[in-house]
Amino acid sequence: MATKRLLSRLHLLTVRQVQTAGDGDHTDGGGLLLRIRGASASWVFRYTAPTGKRREMGLGVAHRSNPAHAGASLTAARDLAFAARDQLARNLDPIDEREKVRDAGREAERLQKAQKVRQRMTLARAARNYHERVIEPSRSTKHAAQWIASLENHMPAELWAKPIDQVTAPELLAMLQTMTPHERARNTDGGTPFETQQRIRQRLDAVFEDAIFHGLCATNPAAAVKRKLREAKGRRERRQFAALPYREAPAFMAELRKAEGIAARCLEFAVLTAARTSEALMASWSEFDLDAAVWTVPAERMKCKDAHSVHLSPRALEIVKAQRCMGGTYVFPSLRIGEKAMSNMAMLMVLGRLGVRDRTTVHGLCRATFSTWANETGAARPDVIEACLAHEESNRVRAAYNRAQFMVERRHLLEAWADYLAQPPVSNVVPLKAA
Repeated sequence: MATKRLLSRLHLLTVRQVQTAGDGDHTDGGGLLLRIRGASASWVFRYTAPTGKRREMGLGVAHRSNPAHAGASLTAARDLAFAARDQLARNLDPIDEREKVRDAGREAERLQKAQKVRQRMTLARAARNYHERVIEPSRSTKHAAQWIASLENHMPAELWAKPIDQVTAPELLAMLQTMTPHERARNTDGGTPFETQQRIRQRLDAVFEDAIFHGLCATNPAAAVKRKLREAKGRRERRQFAALPYREAPAFMAELRKAEGIAARCLEFAVLTAARTSEALMASWSEFDLDAAVWTVPAERMKCKDAHSVHLSPRALEIVKAQRCMGGTYVFPSLRIGEKAMSNMAMLMVLGRLGVRDRTTVHGLCRATFSTWANETGAARPDVIEACLAHEESNRVRAAYNRAQFMVERRHLLEAWADYLAQPPVSNVVPLKAA
């Protein structure tokens, strides 16, 4: 009987009444209302939600321009009201259910747009985009150019042009392992073939991580191949830079001081400050406080990405002051290219002229020789030696809390190093007693 009474209270409006209704709410029964507000007409479903709250849900515009439009609008509104009453019978809130449908539709549309973006986003485009946003603003012009060139020169065309979310770990591993000796030696960064391979993988790793962050792919195949490359290579001993024994350093420095040219002065300065090759080559006048005898290498030029202050011993300060007559941006400029820094080959050529290139590298001479001398002679505490070398603390917890700069101890250490290098070379001649 209740169902019959409900049915008898439905469909109370006629098409004619829909057309001619004046301002106000006009019920069609079962919660369906025709709402007229001036020139505006709409359908509304009024109901009690499962929570007990009274709510109204709009069902759209009521079209009343002619009998056909009014009839169609009335039928559509009744169908929507019927569906809402069915949801209420199943203890569902029609407004909440409609929002869920809308949200699902928006999500489907978003995923569809994202899929189109991923299909257009090739590995090449993603790498160049990352390079433009992250690498160019944070690295030197030379390093930024080398960064993208290493990928463009080594990536096969078919893989480079592939959508980034379709690049797989096996094909990336195959590419890295099948690079020919010529390709692996074509390293714009000046490292060994193995280092070329590693740098390419590391740069791809950064590109894929960035792509995952921006929703362009779901996995990082460059990270997945890291272990496989190590397995294929086998256990590889850590490469040590050839370095001159520290006991021979004073004799070498005596010869170096006699050598002429900007490259010789740059090498001498790098040895005295235990600097990396690029740090000395790219040293600019803006980094020096000659009154305080301090050279501050900015964070963007440091390997650990932290600014590094270096105390200048009297001889190191003398070298820098003597370079002021050169003018320009760089302390040790290239004479052939004007406002450019010297090539990293310049100091190697000095080692060659002094006959020690087969026994030491620039890096080994400037840093390993210094480190060996400081550690073996106990010239300073290990923490101070590491601070002089600007080595990154491997223990992350210790690095987070240890902010000590050891400035006074570092100054004493570098001055002791300069004094050691300036001492007269030890003679191999053994004096004989008179008969």
